[in-house]
Parts: sequence; C-alpha cells; structure tokens
Amino acid sequence: MKRLTYLLIFVLLAAVAHAQQAKYVFFFIGDGMGVNQVNGTEMYRAEQEGNIGIEPLLFTTFPAVGIATTYSATNSITDSSASGTALATGSKTYNGAIGVDMNKQVLRSVAEQAKQAGRRVGIATSVSVDHATPAAFYAHQPDRNMYYEIALDLPKAGFDFYAGGGFLKPETTFDGKKAPSVFPLFEQAGYTIARGVDDYLVKSEKAEKMILIQEEGKDPASLPYAIDRTPEDLTLADITNSAIDFLTKGKSKGFFLMIEGGKIDWACHGNDPATVFNEVVDLDEAISVAYQFYKAHPKETLIVISADHETGGLGLGCDGYTLSLESLLSQQQSQEALTARINSLRQEKAGKVTWEEMKQLLGETMGFWTKLSLSWEQEKLIRDAFESSFGKRQAHLVGSMYAKNEPVAVAARQVMCQLAKIGWTSGDHTAGYVPVYAIGAGSKLFSGKMDNTDLPKRIAKAAGYKK
Repeated sequence: MKRLTYLLIFVLLAAVAHAQQAKYVFFFIGDGMGVNQVNGTEMYRAEQEGNIGIEPLLFTTFPAVGIATTYSATNSITDSSASGTALATGSKTYNGAIGVDMNKQVLRSVAEQAKQAGRRVGIATSVSVDHATPAAFYAHQPDRNMYYEIALDLPKAGFDFYAGGGFLKPETTFDGKKAPSVFPLFEQAGYTIARGVDDYLVKSEKAEKMILIQEEGKDPASLPYAIDRTPEDLTLADITNSAIDFLTKGKSKGFFLMIEGGKIDWACHGNDPATVFNEVVDLDEAISVAYQFYKAHPKETLIVISADHETGGLGLGCDGYTLSLESLLSQQQSQEALTARINSLRQEKAGKVTWEEMKQLLGETMGFWTKLSLSWEQEKLIRDAFESSFGKRQAHLVGSMYAKNEPVAVAARQVMCQLAKIGWTSGDHTAGYVPVYAIGAGSKLFSGKMDNTDLPKRIAKAAGYKK
C-alpha cells in the first residue's frame, strides 16, 4: 500500500513538473536596449501625457525582473554577434563570431535544442534575417559579415519560420564573388517565401515552412523606423502575429520564437533619442501580441525580454537637474528620414536652398522655431552646418554605424538632444547592464543578477529542452 501511495505521489509530482514546463517560449531581444533606453521611454511616454514620472511599458510590468552583464570573451564591450551567440548558445565567444566558439567550432543554440525536442521554431527580426543577432540562433560562421554564407545556413537549421526585412547579400559571397541566389535554394529546401502580410495570408495555409520578408522594392536591410512608418509597412507586431499563427497551426508540441527589435540599436548608434524611444515602444507592441497569446495559455507560456548590449551610453540628463523629454514630441522623423527630405529639397532647388527654406523644413519635421525655441548658439550650430553643406556642390555626409546623414540633419539631431537634456557617451556599444523581464512558466528563473549566457540555459530549463 505504501509503495502504491509513493508511486501515486511520484506520478502527481511528475505531472505537476511537466505542467509547469514552458510549451510556448517567446524570447524578445531589444538590440542596444539598456536600462536607460527603457527608463527613458517610460518617462517620454509620461511626458506625452503631460506628467512627470513614468508611463509603464507592458513588459516592465512583468513580475520577474533582473539585470544581465554582456561582456564578450575578448572584450568588456561586446558586439552584436558575440552577444547574440551568448544569448543563443549560453557560451562566450569573440567579437564577430556567429554561433561558434573561440576555436571556431559549432555551438548549439537554444533554438536548435528546441527543434530537437520536437518544438516548432521561429526566428524573427526588424532588420535583415542574416543580421548578427538572428543569425546567431541558426547559423555557424566565423565572421558576422559572411551574409551569403549565413543565409545558406538557414535551410540547414531547418527551422519552421523566419522573418525580417530581407537578405543583405543574396547573390554575393563573402569574398565578393557572384553566386546563385539564395531564394531558389530556400524554395528547394521546402520554404515558401512571402513578401508582406497579405502575401503571407495567401500562402501560409499550404506552406510547410515559411520565410516572411518585406515586399519587393523595400529596403532588405530593415523595416522602417516606427517614427517613419506608413500604413503599408510591415511591422514587428505583424511579424509576431504571423509567427504565432504559423507555429501553432495543426498539431504541435509547442514552439520557441525569438524576436529581435533590431533598430533600437541603429537609432542609438545615431544618438537619435526620439527614434530610440519609438523603437522601444514598437518592441513593446510586438510583446503585447505575445502577451495576448500568454493570456490564453498562461500555464504553458514563457515570455522573456532582454537585450544583447547597451548602445550609445544614453544619459537621461546632461545640463543641471532638468530633463525635457516633451521636446522630443515635436520630432516627426528619424535622422535618416530627415536626411532624405533635405536631399530632396536640394535636388528640387538644384542646390540653391535658402536658409529660410531650410528653417521651414526643420519647423515641419523637428518643430524648431514653430513649437520649440532655440538659443542663439543652437541656431548657429544648424546654420553653420547649412552654410557648410549647401556652400558645396555635394555635402560631406556624416557617418554612424548604419547610416550616413546630411550635416544639417546631424546638427538638428544634436540640437534636439540639447533641448531634451539628453547626453550620449558614444556612437557605439557600451558595457552597461541590460534589463531582463519575464512572465509565465519558469519566469522565476529570470530574477536577479545574471550573465547573458544564463538566459538560454534558463530558457532550456524552463522548457525542458535536453542538452
């Protein structure tokens, strides 16, 4: 009788343990999203409502909260490939590596563990599918710039769903040679390629494996910034919704889905705070889609949010005890979109743009002089850039990591930072802590201080993936 009682207790405990495992896993990565990017966004949202304090993002209300270190094996400051590999595999590696260790040997990712465990797997991003962070989950290459070779690893991984802007080098190898397009190779491997949500809806029912990218003619490098978006643009929330739809169709043992908000990093490289905060909100909107799924499956779903590193050394305050984030509400476009507007004006006027015409453009796009008062020094900063740029036949563009911008746009962005009282220590990554948030099955594993290599290990534990 005692043996029967013990057996029943064991079976019940095993059943409880199994029920607590995460059948559905969402892993959101805000590229470049440090603590201040999150805090600044919440204060920015509060000032939108005329309040001082914070207006919480959805993911910051999740019960499990922690911080993570991000250093790589070769430097205290990581790049996105080493940090992506750490978040994917639980192992440190050198800056530049994609899914390989210090000896360039293959590291197994948590996504590959999930696939081996019988789960469906999706990898999605707001930048290109072959970019560093998403690539670290499915590819194994010694150099992050091997875009063609990374793309060839996509069908080898055999995951069920991929999504993003597109592919950067679909016909050119790392050494610059012409090569067969990756798209027919994807199709030969059983992937259906959908361009945009409407195309996805037409093709998804019959597709066994899916690659969702932007429509023809769109920039394959990324989705547009949220601040620049038009109603026709593919969004990270669209991708998240499509991924859930695809990974749950038919009978399924569950799924693992990694979703990257990649352009937080790009905006931070450009030191463009209004664009940064809108990108964090955009990531939160994608998380909201996952949260609706969680509410329908609360005992079986785990949502984890973190970042690969901080970018820019964002400082919330740089001039006395003041912060004026409401100034950012007047900015209507990213620095890159403003560059395009200025270049269009230059072409329209055959290079003969007046200062008054430039002031009108900046009034429309940045709120300068119309909504925001500028000091003499701030106006001089912009005017000097204007005279230097438009006094030449061709402007000397100012480069950041992912963009080259018109000097007037750069000066306007600098003035906006001054008005908002925001400072930056860098145009690159920093070694700052990144936040960690979680909710659902196994979420208690993600509280406290940890290293980025701990996250995939704890996800695997919560989901019951075998090593």
